[in-house]
This record gives sequence, C-alpha cells and structure tokens, in this order.
Amino acid sequence: MASLSRTDPWAQSEGSLALSYLGVRRAIGVIGILLPFVLLIGAWLIDRVGVQASISDYYYTVMRNVFVGSMCANGVFFLSYRYARVDTVLATVIGLAAIGVALFPTTPVNPTSTEIAIGTVHFICATVFFLALAGYSYFIFTRTDPAVPMTPQKVKRNVIYRVCGVVIVVCLVLIAVLNLLPPGPVDDLQPVFWLETIASVSFGVSWLIKGETLLKDVVKSPTTL
Repeated sequence: MASLSRTDPWAQSEGSLALSYLGVRRAIGVIGILLPFVLLIGAWLIDRVGVQASISDYYYTVMRNVFVGSMCANGVFFLSYRYARVDTVLATVIGLAAIGVALFPTTPVNPTSTEIAIGTVHFICATVFFLALAGYSYFIFTRTDPAVPMTPQKVKRNVIYRVCGVVIVVCLVLIAVLNLLPPGPVDDLQPVFWLETIASVSFGVSWLIKGETLLKDVVKSPTTL
C-alpha cells in the first residue's frame, strides 16, 4: 500500500488539524496557569490592590477587562474544540460555563437582590467550570487504546492528569468548607483565592501536557540500512 506523501493534501490537512488541536490545548493551559498571577500582580502594580477574596473578585478591580477577556477567550477555545464526541460535549459545557463566569460577575460587597441572583449564576457556572475540567483531566485525558501499549511518557502523563483532577476537586471541597465556616482570622489570608489559583494551575498544567508542551512521546526515526 502506498504511503501518503508529504505533498498529499489530505496528509497536510490532518497535520494542520493536529497542530490546531495542540494550539488550542496550549492556549487553554497558558491561560489557566497565568491568569491568577496576572490578576494579582496587575492589580497591585496599577492600583496597589491587595489579594482579593477570590479570582472572580478581580472583576471589581482595575483588572476587570483582563479577567473577563481571559474567561471569554477560554470559552471560545472550548466551544471551538472538536475531538471525540464525549470530548466535544464536555468542552461545550466548559465553554458555556466559562462565558457565564465572565458575563455574570460574582456577588459584590453589600449586594442588591439582583446582584445576589447574578452572583448565584456566577457561582454555578464557576463550579461547573472547575468540576468539568477535573473530569476532563481524570477521565478524558487518561483514556488509552487497549490494543496499543502505553509508552513510559503516557504512563507519567496519566499520573499527572489524575493528580490534577483530584487536586481540583479537593480545592473545590475546601472552598465549600470555608464558605460554611464563620468568619475568622484565616480569612485575612484569602484562602479561597489561593485554592482557586491551585485549581486553575492544575487544569492549566493538565492542558499544557495534553498540548504536548511537556512529557511528549519521543518518536524514533526509522533506522536507515
């Protein structure tokens, strides 16, 4: 059977498509890792604003446009992500949730009844966003073809994917526990922001690895006789 040549248009199309998937995955990973720190540093440098109670609270700072723009970008990336059927459905859910997080701001201090309702939508979208990302890392990224033995790099990737998924869920549980506790000295450390940051970095690392930025399989070229 003749192999596809490098000039074959179908081969070029498949290669371009693969690069597109990798690019989207890397972009999602970069946003996940950098966004909390860009918000934190930017707000402090521009307005001398300290650490906020959560990542979403930067909506009410000078970094509002960065927050909204980054979440909308995440939403567009996920909505445009087309792979296997399950991947596409879950990516669509994440994309809609990300846009919801951007368009429905978190509840401000001394809110009106309308702001409380909007904040509730934000909370639901943020929860769905992180839980779906955890599911992506733990269940979707770790899938393997049973007919193909896993490479050592794939084994390592799967370990990291699962760790990232678990870390995200643990962070969400801890945030829920903190929200149930009465106000105390620990709140001065803004623990919710840091837990959200850990969760965001976790999903960012997961997507960067899936984008073959880290732990990429080494393809050995055939030996020429």
